[in-house]
Order: sequence, then structure tokens, then C-alpha cells
Amino acid sequence: MGNAAIAMGALHAGVNLVAGYPGTPSTEILETVAKCNDGSVYVEWSVNEKAALEVAAGASYAGARTLVTMKQVGLNVASDPLMSLAYVGVKGGMVIVSADDPGPISSQTEQDTRHFAQFAKLPVFDPSTPEEAYEMIQDAFAYSEKYGTPVLFRPTTRVCHSCADIQLHETPTVHKPEGFVKDTMRWVIFPRTSYLNHIKLEERTPVLSKDFSAYRFNQLTGSGKLGIVTSGISYTYLQEALEDYTGQVKVLKIATANPFPEELALQFLEGLEQVLAIEELDPVLERALTYLCGKHHLPVQIHGKLDGMVQPAGENSVESVHKVLEGYLGLDAVPAVRLPEPPQMPVRPPVLCAGCPHRASFYAVKQAMKGRKAVFSGDIGCYTLGNAMPLDMVDTCLCMGADITMAQGLHRIEPDTVNFSFIGDSTFFASGMTGIVNAVYNRTDIILMVLDNSTTAMTGHQPHPGTGMTMMHEISPRVSIEAILRAVGLTSVETVDPLNLEQTIQAVRTAADKSGVKAIICKSPCIAVSKPAKRLQVDESRCVGCKQCIRELGCPAISLKGQKAYIEPDLCFGCTICAQVCKPGAIREEDAQ
Repeated sequence: MGNAAIAMGALHAGVNLVAGYPGTPSTEILETVAKCNDGSVYVEWSVNEKAALEVAAGASYAGARTLVTMKQVGLNVASDPLMSLAYVGVKGGMVIVSADDPGPISSQTEQDTRHFAQFAKLPVFDPSTPEEAYEMIQDAFAYSEKYGTPVLFRPTTRVCHSCADIQLHETPTVHKPEGFVKDTMRWVIFPRTSYLNHIKLEERTPVLSKDFSAYRFNQLTGSGKLGIVTSGISYTYLQEALEDYTGQVKVLKIATANPFPEELALQFLEGLEQVLAIEELDPVLERALTYLCGKHHLPVQIHGKLDGMVQPAGENSVESVHKVLEGYLGLDAVPAVRLPEPPQMPVRPPVLCAGCPHRASFYAVKQAMKGRKAVFSGDIGCYTLGNAMPLDMVDTCLCMGADITMAQGLHRIEPDTVNFSFIGDSTFFASGMTGIVNAVYNRTDIILMVLDNSTTAMTGHQPHPGTGMTMMHEISPRVSIEAILRAVGLTSVETVDPLNLEQTIQAVRTAADKSGVKAIICKSPCIAVSKPAKRLQVDESRCVGCKQCIRELGCPAISLKGQKAYIEPDLCFGCTICAQVCKPGAIREEDAQ
């Protein structure tokens, strides 16, 4: 897998410390390092991406080679230390993996990390295959140390999650950190130091650009008057789309979009009349070539996203690239892609799992707020799926931790509304605590619903500070969410089992009648962590076919069989919520009949 290749490449580069925060499509990188760790590498899931980058920065100051993993929206969280670190620099090689998600397949945005590289004035590496990712991340560590800078590594989803056979190096590098050497002029970011370092950054850019023009994964092939510039997985798609093409075309593959390898690009542009840019996600290469043509007064026409020849959003594919080439190289010039017709797939919208305790939490709040004006601010995680019908319990979802602070803003404009914020246990530690302190300090009436399922479920059940286990498999003290809430000033904190609907509904009603910040911790483990012992079934003699269990819960395990409700035994996990909702009492444990 591409992520495993990145992890193995880092291990074989002699990485000493790996920190990150789980986020698809990057998660398996850190998990693979932990799995293949011989004990010499320190590995941690940090509480968020900012913390991960700062932990790695400290280790890098001491000369360690460090790897930081996150997805593209996680880079937003880490941007504060990232921008300063670009000025300060590093001693040990530091590679920051920011996995981009064209589509987006599992993200809030389609943002392009290459822009962050330009913004922070940092080198960025863009692999096109798992094999290339394995080699390239080792180069990234070398460049980081050569220029004393953190570097960004930008695989996209199809590189992260595709698979290939890879020849691993026989003798991995062993890197021994020198240790931290005190030097306030280097490690303390005074304004004057930043000014001087900014000058050095600007001076470094053309030097790196020249260096990258000779970099082995920046490749120039072909000939002719028509050119194509591409990068990442789009290069792989292009190779497949051009497999049977017999005409002449010049191809420039860019593995390092920043600093842009101008010398190599000028060689590419020589003798060309037109260039087509095929890339994900933004027209970064397209703009770089347009600038270069203007700078050197070259009469080359640049096509791509900016003139509408390539779609402006979404991921590329062999088919989409082929379609673009039909117009650019000529309809008959490129043979059709010979792919079998795929079968028609059923539409399967994402839903909460059967037996998920979050369904019970949402349902209880919905029942408690019947007849009252309420807004439900949601967050990023499994609980985002509470927006699906019939629950319809997520009115806003912006970014991690924003549920708590957005609820505060909504309350200030509509104080007669009961404002709820829903957040998970892992997200609470990652980005929720600051918002709670803000609410307490500013005396805001909100109800915080912490949906504690004892894991980071959405990204694959990683540990967090509340689980009592680290990524190094060490037992650690469980950090109590309730203790944190009381410590920052909450006096109304109640912990309930959401699978007990009556108890949870009453707790919500009580909280809604109080002023200030109230918190209800709905504590019940994810079904992937702990499964109930008994499943449920429908007693057909009692079922009246009212469909209430289906209409109100939307559980994937419940359907209609004829005129009666039916529970699929292979999907049921015995959470009992449907039994509590069923007024005729037709739903019981399997052996209850």
C-alpha cells in the first residue's frame, strides 16, 4: 500500500520519531511505522496536528530525523508552527506528510498542499506511485538536512491507497541524533532573527529550484510541438491514456512543484507551441508555466483548468485524462481506453453503523427537544452521520472543534434557542477544550454533548488520551473528560449511558432548563470495540407494522419483511434502542420468546 511504502521509506531513511493525528487518507503511515517498529523509533498519536508538529520540531532541533503525518485539513491545524518553523529551520531532517484528498472522498475540502508549500516557502515532494513514494521520502529527508528546512510530502488518496510490489533497500540508514545544542540566535524566533531568516529563505529559493531541475523524479521525455505537464497520480493516468499513442508529444513530469524547477521547465518549453497541464487539484503547474512564459517572453499557449480544457475540481482518472487528450491531441489520435464496462453499483449513502451508540444519543436529544426551538451543531467524525434521515440531527458542521464555538455564536444571536454542540471523545481532546473554556469565560448558554465511544472510530479506532493506551503500547493514565470539564468551571456535568433512552432524555431536559454551560457525556463503547452479548429479533405476533422503529431510527439492521418489521441477525448488535422505541413491545432478545 502507498501509505505502507511511505512508512517503510521513512524507516529505511533512519527516522527517529514519528508523530501525527489520524486522518484519511494518511492514517496507515503512522500505523505501519508502529507495526514495523523494532523499538528504536518513538511513535505517538498526538492530541492534534499542531501538537504533533511541535513535538517533532523539538526532536528535530536535537538532530533527530522526524516524520509528521496528517491529512490536508490537518495541515490547517498545524499551520501556526509550520510557518514559524519555515523561518527557524531544523537540524535533523523533518518530513511533514500532508495527504491530499481529491474528490473529496473523505474530507471537508479539496485544498491543495502545494499552495501551502508556496505560502510557507517550503520544498514539496509529489509522488506518483507507491514505488516512487518509497524512494522519494528518503530523498525528502536528505533535502531537509541539506537545506536545514522542513519539507512537505504530498501524496494523494490514490497514491496512499493503491498497492504495488516494492523492492526495499537491503541496508536501511541508521541515524543517530547529535543532541540539542543551545543557540538562541538559531532556535529562538526573535523578530530580527525572523527578518534575517526571511532573506535567507528568498535566497534559497532559486538555489533549490536549480537543484530540483536535476532531481531524478523530475523527468522530461518525448518531443514535438505539443507538450503536457503533469504530476502525482495524474502522471500515471497520463501514461496509461497515452499507451497506444503513436504521435509526438513532449511530457514534463514535476515531482517538486515548489520551488518550481525553472531550468528543466525552460528545456521543456523550448520549441513548443502549446502545453496542456493535467494535475490535481489546483492549476499550480499551469500557473508556474504561464509565469515562466511571461518572464522569458515565450510564445507558448498554456491550457488546463484556467481555460476550461481540464475540469476545475474533483480527482482525475484515466478516463477523464483520455477525454481531455481527445480534444488536445485530436479525437482520432488517441485510441480509446479499453476498459470493461463496470457493473451498476447500488447507491449506498454513509450511515451510522447498526448498534452505534451515537444513534441513541441523537435520538434521545431529538425526543427531549420536541416542541422546543433547538439548533444542533455537529463536528467531524462518525457523529457527522447524524445528519442522515430520519435522525436529521446535524445542523452545522465546519471543522474539528467548531461545534462548541459555533453554538456560542448562534446563542448570541438567538438566545431563545437551545443550542447543542455534539463532539466525540477524541475530537474533544484534539480541538474541543479551548472552545469550552471560551464558553465558560464568556458565560454562554450551550449544552455540550460529548459522544464518548472510547476510540477514534472514523479513522480506524486509534487510541487517544481517554483510552489509557499509547501508540507505543504503553499503559497511560486515562484523561477524564468529566474532570477536565469540572476543572475549567462547569458545574453541570452528567455522564449517562445513551443506550438507556429514558435516562438520557431526562438528562437533556434537565440541562435545557439550566443556564450557563452544561455538559452531558454519553458514554458507550463503539460496537467495533465492545459488542453486546445478545441480538434482538421481532416477535411477529406482537408487531403491528407501524414502522416506528424504521421511521425514527434508520438502523441498517431493521427493514420490512412483508408487513412486519424484520431485524437482520448478521447486522444486529443488541443495542436495544429499537426495543425501547417499539410501543407494542414486539422487539425482544433472541432467547426471550
